[in-house]
Amino acid sequence: MERSDCRMKIHWKKSVNLLHVHSQRSVTTVCLLFCTQLERQLLMQNEMRERQMAMQIAWSREFLKYFGTFFGIATISLTAGAIKRKKPAFLLPIVPLSFIFTYQYDLGYGTLLHRMKGEAEDILETERSKLQLPKGMITFDSLEKARREQSKFFIDK
Repeated sequence: MERSDCRMKIHWKKSVNLLHVHSQRSVTTVCLLFCTQLERQLLMQNEMRERQMAMQIAWSREFLKYFGTFFGIATISLTAGAIKRKKPAFLLPIVPLSFIFTYQYDLGYGTLLHRMKGEAEDILETERSKLQLPKGMITFDSLEKARREQSKFFIDK
């Protein structure tokens, strides 16, 4: 083998090795970028979930103010009517209204959300079969089949 051929082979091997190292770095870089993007998406989804829960709690507290006012006025009025007319039946509407008031108070200021979270965690751990979708998970093929059938339906019309 000539000296120039040997140099070319050595140069070629170095180039292949550099290309291999470069491609490994590229794959590593792509993986890091993907992981970073996925992490950001997960953080954004969690932030949106927390904001939605905060809005639900705020709505419940706001509703409680209005309903509490209504409940107070209704309780006083019904009690006064029951005493004045001597008919205890006027007090019956207070019972279901008090359940609604208690529920809203528990949701806004109590531990209802913590109890619901605990129950949800228990369902995820022990009753997983109740969470399965009918006909299983949605796949790309099933979506494509439904899309094609839907497009045929609109084309036929």
